[in-house]
Amino acid sequence: MRNGGYLRPEGMIFYRLEVFILKISTKGRYGLTIMIELAKKHGEGPTSLKSIAQTNDLSEHYLEQLVSPLRNAGLVKSIRGAYGGYILGDEPASITAGDIIRVLEGPISPVEVLENEEPAKRELWIKIRDAVKEVLDSTTLEDLASYTDGDQEAYMFYI
Repeated sequence: MRNGGYLRPEGMIFYRLEVFILKISTKGRYGLTIMIELAKKHGEGPTSLKSIAQTNDLSEHYLEQLVSPLRNAGLVKSIRGAYGGYILGDEPASITAGDIIRVLEGPISPVEVLENEEPAKRELWIKIRDAVKEVLDSTTLEDLASYTDGDQEAYMFYI
């Protein structure tokens, strides 16, 4: 069937409705990992990407590519020297997951809102987009760095 529809055995036509909830690529995931590790060591001095890569079993080379846009955005600062590395550009409580995802992934838009769509559906997509933004913008690095498995209920978001 065209346009995403399919036939059921009874002969009725159904249409799939695909909602593209925000999909975070490895750039966003590993970028969050870098930032969480820096937040955990906040105030202890610079942390090398090598140590973050080893701790999380990630490619140091890939982390080097990700830290550049984070540095350009002011989210991290680089410290040169034998004991150099990276530190957060601000307090962990002042940096949100949304800040990091926007730098590495671009604008947060889990659903493409079409102007010619029915008003009810368009409103639904906007609500989904706003809910995702709210979760990302209200979750700080401090929250993520201090998270323990016992905190699971604190991060139960209903959209």
